[in-house]
Order: sequence, then C-alpha cells, then structure tokens
Amino acid sequence: MIDNAAMFKLGYGLYLLTAKGAQDNGCIVNTAMQVTAAPNRVLVAVNKQNLTHDIIQYTKEFNLSVLTEGCPFGVYQHFGYQSGKKVDKFAGYKNCHRSENGIYYLAEGANAFLSGSVSDLIDCGTHTLFLADVTAAKVLGGENSVTYDYYQKHVKPKPEKTDKTGFRCKVCGYIYEGEELPPDYICPLCKHGAQDFEKI
Repeated sequence: MIDNAAMFKLGYGLYLLTAKGAQDNGCIVNTAMQVTAAPNRVLVAVNKQNLTHDIIQYTKEFNLSVLTEGCPFGVYQHFGYQSGKKVDKFAGYKNCHRSENGIYYLAEGANAFLSGSVSDLIDCGTHTLFLADVTAAKVLGGENSVTYDYYQKHVKPKPEKTDKTGFRCKVCGYIYEGEELPPDYICPLCKHGAQDFEKI
C-alpha cells in the first residue's frame, strides 16, 4: 500500500537506505527524490564504494527511511555514510522492523519509509542513480524531516579544536593535511568529494 502523504516527506535531507542480501546492510544517503507521481517513482543516488550499493544493484530492491530532526546522532554513527563489507549493520539493533519486502526500515527517528523496486540505473562515476517504482510507502510520524543544513547546524557535533592545518571534511570530520586540496580529492572515510571540505 502506498500512502501518498509519505511521499511528501521526501525532500533535500538525509535518509537511511537499507538492503537485504547475504547480510542486511544500510547506509546514510543525502539524495533521494520523487520523480513521478503516477506511477510513484523515486531516484536515489548511492556511492559505489559501499556494500549497500552492491546489494541493491544485485537484488533491485531497497527501503528508504526519511530521517527526522529528532533522529539521534547515534543512528548516523551506527550506519555511517558508507557501509562496511564485513559488518552486519543490524546485529543487535532494535529500532528497525522489516517491511513486506523483507528489508529493514527505521522505526524511530524517521517520519516515513518507502520500499522501492529498481527499474533502471544510471552510472554517474562515483555514484549510481537508482530509479525505482515505489511498492509501499507509510507515514511513521509527524516530525519534520531533517535537512542537510539542519543536520550540520543542530545534530552533528561541532568539530574539536585542532592544531592541524589543511582541510576538514564537513561530512565526517576527516582532516586532509596539505597546502592545497586536489579538486578531485575523495574523502577516504565517507567518500564525499572536495566540495565538502573546508579550510582549517
């Protein structure tokens, strides 16, 4: 069942993208949008350098939980901005439930979830765009969806002072020590590009 009100929760924010393969997996993504309303279709951008991407490419199915302003920082820490190759992200994690497609979604800290069945994919270099038909969508609560700006200002802990010089990743805090940051530099931790670094 698709609740169209759940589709309105999508915007420019942060989402928990989950997939089910040999092991359950999930990662945080920041690009998801509705592209058509009849039928309901969404587009999700996923970094190629994580296991969740690989699982979705193989299974062609995913769940997307729309995170809220009140989502605990622990969720971001637990799922990170990329997923590990040998880590079961859901082992012992109690805030998730399985939807009809058998994939986990976040029950607390999210205001909606949707299930997607991939119909097409577009290779964009470091990322893949997955175009998916929405097979289920449900509102979980009324709290505002978190935006990337809100996350930066109110959720993410402020970076600790450092004597290091160089450039700091605004997403994960990694510090690149150097006089100049190469324009094609990719953060080794979160895989975001040079545009997400600031001079320190």
